Amino acid sequence: MKARAKTLVGLDIGTTKICAVVAEQTADGLQIIGCGTHPATGLRKGVVVNIESTVQSIKKAIEEAELTSGREIKHVYAGIAGGHIQAFNSHGVIALKEQEVSLAEKKRVIDAARAVAIPMDREVLHIIPQNFIIDDQDGIDDPVGMCGVRLEAHVHIVTGAVAAAQNLVKCCERAGLSVVDIILGPLASAEAVITPDEKELGVVVVDMGGGTTDIVVIGQGSVKHTSVLTIGGNHVTSDISHGLRTPMAEAEKIKIKHACALVSKVGKDETIEVPGAGGRRPRILNRRILAEIVEPRVEEIFSLIRQELQNKGFEETAVSGVVLCGGGSMLDGTVELAEQVFGLPVRRGEPRELEGLSDQMKDPSFATGVGLVKHAYESREDDGSPVINESDDKLFSRITQKMKGWFQQFFLGGEE
Repeated sequence: MKARAKTLVGLDIGTTKICAVVAEQTADGLQIIGCGTHPATGLRKGVVVNIESTVQSIKKAIEEAELTSGREIKHVYAGIAGGHIQAFNSHGVIALKEQEVSLAEKKRVIDAARAVAIPMDREVLHIIPQNFIIDDQDGIDDPVGMCGVRLEAHVHIVTGAVAAAQNLVKCCERAGLSVVDIILGPLASAEAVITPDEKELGVVVVDMGGGTTDIVVIGQGSVKHTSVLTIGGNHVTSDISHGLRTPMAEAEKIKIKHACALVSKVGKDETIEVPGAGGRRPRILNRRILAEIVEPRVEEIFSLIRQELQNKGFEETAVSGVVLCGGGSMLDGTVELAEQVFGLPVRRGEPRELEGLSDQMKDPSFATGVGLVKHAYESREDDGSPVINESDDKLFSRITQKMKGWFQQFFLGGEE
């Protein structure tokens, strides 16, 4: 009898939207079989601020995902983001006990690189090896089996607030879900939308969410830099609300339907209808007025990103250009404005290379959810399913330990 295919679920818990993507592990790989979305009402800038509201939003998204996929969902791979995320590069050095590098010594040099002081209220989320150096030979992806007397490792360390991660896990548990792993959302997004050529040449991935804008710099096959700007699509909506004197809910609708991030793309005779606040009658305004409100804010976001890249010395890393994803990237004119600010080729990133992607899911706002199930597939157990201990009262610690080795394999293809 044919074995039942394994179900993997990525849960993207964003500021404006909860998205659950359901995939099935088949003999040929991974196939998307359903998804569910629901507006998020309990988060601010990527962080849970109302547990009950977040739990209800998660339940609604999961119910829709179960309906579309025909599967019962109990285990999820959850994405984490927000302004509390901090990352830095570190360097470790060890003397080799034997001339040939073993797997144990590879792990030991990574441990040496992660031996940095981290505040008690923060937890290491990911340790991502970038490259290794043996004696004076650098640029080594995997040193195991090579000979030398001195081994060095450069790693990228991502940390997050312990409380933020614990609240995220708590919301999932109260929604009846077990969290297998928690993964940094923008890293999952990057894996869903970039190509192997971009990963090797160098690329900047900009995930434009509702509460935050996340930056990931990837080059030579590894993550070089990650950072978070606490400014996103909700700021654009707020600008529209104030500028056009219309309620936030109506401003969001206007943004989605009519907004353009580049004034020069809007015709002089185009008009829009703007609902009034407090029962006032709607007004007819020129669409260029809306674009004049939106363009400065989006340009500010891109300018801050460029300044971040310059300050950290990564401006020359993006040889292949910039990839935009997230709901904020879907605004008309965003790609053209980004090209003006960065002076680089820019494209809008869509989830790719997975069977079963519906037309609805082939847009940048589903990048994180799709990236999470790709992670779930890469990190599955030998039998294709996660091993869960429901009684484990140290869930966050267990999750943290499980995921430290994944990005090493995911981005470098090395051994754990």
